[in-house]
Amino acid sequence: MTAESPRGSDNASASDNASANGSDVATADDHPAIPGPSREQDASGTAGPLGRPYRALTLGIISVVSLVAFEASAVNTAMPAAARALDGIGLYAFAFSAFFTASLFAMALSGEWSDRRGPLAPLFTGIAAFGAGLLVAGGAQSMGMFIAGRGVQGIGGGLVVVSLYVVVSRAYPERLRASVMASFSAAWVVPVIVGPLVSGTVTEHVGWRWVFLSIPVLILLPLAVMLPALRKLPRTEPGARSGPRHILGDRRCLLALAVAVGACLLQYAGQHPSRFALLPAAAGLALLVPGITRLLPRGTFRAARGLPSVVLMRGLAAGALVAAESFIPLMLVTQRGLAATLAGLSLTGGGLTWAVGSYVQSRPRLEPYRERLMGLGMVLLAAAIVMVPLALVDGVPVWIVAAAWTLGGFGMGLNISSGGVLLLKLSRPEEAGSNSASLQMSDALGNVTFVGLGGVLFVAFGGGSIAAGGEAAAAAAAGDGGGSASHPAAFVAVFAAMAVVAAVGAGVGARLKPAGR
Repeated sequence: MTAESPRGSDNASASDNASANGSDVATADDHPAIPGPSREQDASGTAGPLGRPYRALTLGIISVVSLVAFEASAVNTAMPAAARALDGIGLYAFAFSAFFTASLFAMALSGEWSDRRGPLAPLFTGIAAFGAGLLVAGGAQSMGMFIAGRGVQGIGGGLVVVSLYVVVSRAYPERLRASVMASFSAAWVVPVIVGPLVSGTVTEHVGWRWVFLSIPVLILLPLAVMLPALRKLPRTEPGARSGPRHILGDRRCLLALAVAVGACLLQYAGQHPSRFALLPAAAGLALLVPGITRLLPRGTFRAARGLPSVVLMRGLAAGALVAAESFIPLMLVTQRGLAATLAGLSLTGGGLTWAVGSYVQSRPRLEPYRERLMGLGMVLLAAAIVMVPLALVDGVPVWIVAAAWTLGGFGMGLNISSGGVLLLKLSRPEEAGSNSASLQMSDALGNVTFVGLGGVLFVAFGGGSIAAGGEAAAAAAAGDGGGSASHPAAFVAVFAAMAVVAAVGAGVGARLKPAGR
C-alpha cells in the first residue's frame, strides 16, 4: 500500500534539486494548511480519525482498502480454476502481470492527475475501472479476454491507491496521518482471513465466475459512505496544463507506459526461451531501464538522504517480502508434504501482525523514532526470511514458518506504514500525488525485480524439476500430500538472496533523515 518529484515532471521545482542532493526538504508544515470543511469542524484539534469531522471519510477509505484486499485474496484463490476453464494454463502468469503492469502506468497517471486536478476524479475513475475489469474477467470466454479484464482492473487499482494517499494528505492534519495509514494495514486483516475461504467455497459450489462478478456489487458501499465527505474537500483549480492531453502526454506518464510495456516484453521473452525471444527481451530492457531511472526520485539508487532513501527502502521491503512469500507455500507442499490449504494458512499470522506493527508505529510517542522504526522493521523481516528455510531441516517443526512470518509481518507493519507517513511529511502539498506515485512504483518495481530474481535462482539450483515433476508434484499441489523431488538448495538460494535484500534495506535506514535534521 505505499519522494521527491522525479526529474521531468512538469511540477518539479528548484527544491527538488536541493532535496535530491541531500539538503533539507521542505515538509508539509512549511506551507499553509489546506483549508477544508473537515479541518474547520475540528476546531479543537483533538478529534481522531473516527471523530465526527473525519468519521465518514475514514470509514469510506477503510471500505475501499478492504475491498481491494478482499479482491486480491479471493481472486488469487479462484485463478487456477479460471485458467483451467478457459484453457489458459500456459498464460497463467500473464493474468497476474497484466494487473501489475497496467497498475504501473496508472500510478503515474494518478499522481499527475491528482496534483493537477485534485484526487477525486482519479479516485472515482479508478473505482469504476476496477469494477469494470472484474466484470470483463468474470464474463470472459477466452483467456485473452480474461487477461484484458485483469489489465483494466490494474488500471483501476493504480488510480485508486495513489489518489487515496493524496486524499489523506489533504483531508487529515499531520497528527492523524499515522493513524490513518495504520488503518490501511488493519483493513487487510479480515479480508486476508476470510477471502480465500469465501472464494474457495464460491468457486467449488457456484463457479469461479461469481468470484469476479459478485465483487463489483460491494463497490457501492464505499462510494455511498465516502462521497459526502469527499465533496467537502477543497477543490484544485485547473491550471493551463491540466487538460487530459497534457496529463496523458506528461513525460512521467509516458515513462511509466514505457516501463509497463518493457515489463510485458521481458516476461514474454522469459516464458518463450529461444533465439527469437532475444528481440523482445532487448526491446523490453531498452524501455524498462531508462524508464525506471527517470521515474524514481533522483538519488534513489545511491540512497540519497531523505525521500530517495524512503522510496528505495520501500521497494526493497516489498520486493523481499513478496518474493520470499511466493515460494513458501511451494516449499511446504513439495518438501514437507503439507496440503495446499495448510501451506497457505502459514502466512495468515503475518497479515495479523502486520496490522499490529502498523498500530504500534502510529503511537504519538514513537513519532520522533519513525526512521528507526523503519530500520527495525527491515531487520525483523530479514530475520524472518532467514528462519523460513530451517523448515527444510529434518526434525525442525513445520510451524517455524508460521512463527517466522508472524515476526516478518510485524516488521512490515512498522516499515510500510512509517514510510507512508514520512512521504507525506517530507512532501510539499502540491507534490503529494507525484511522490505517492513514486512510492507505489517502488513497491511494484521491487516486486517485479525480486520475484524475477527469485525465479531465476530457483531454476538455477534445480527447482525447475519440481515444477516439471509430473503427477507427484501435481498431487502435492492439489493437497494430496504427495511428495516430489527434493531440491532444498533451490529454496535456500531464494530465501538467502531475499534475506540479503532485506539486510541491505536495513542499512538504508541510516539514510532516511535529510541532511541537517
